[in-house]
Amino acid sequence: MVDSYLPMFLTFAISLIACTVMFTFGHFLGPKNPSPAKNMPFECGNDTEGAKFTRMNVKFYLTAILFVVFDIEVVFIYPWAVLFKGLGWVGFATMLMFIVSLLVALVYTWKKGGLEWES
Repeated sequence: MVDSYLPMFLTFAISLIACTVMFTFGHFLGPKNPSPAKNMPFECGNDTEGAKFTRMNVKFYLTAILFVVFDIEVVFIYPWAVLFKGLGWVGFATMLMFIVSLLVALVYTWKKGGLEWES
């Protein structure tokens, strides 16, 4: 049983060692020349204008969350489409329930005004 997990643990160990070595070398061998210009915030090469600590509108967060929720469905639908013939009617019914639940969520969001962009 442990033999089947050995390659996975070995991959994790090698990755952890490689990351540790790279961060350690970067910390000790990297140049350290701090200056006031280097310590300033950098935003696309332009100085920040306006209030720096203003709160973002909730619509920005809502839009991001909706994008993630409705974009993740592709991660589930693509493998299903590739294996469609082998899954049979059970796979079809399962994906149909998944898509219907996403459509219900989309209609709910639409009715609540989550897709409207007005401040």
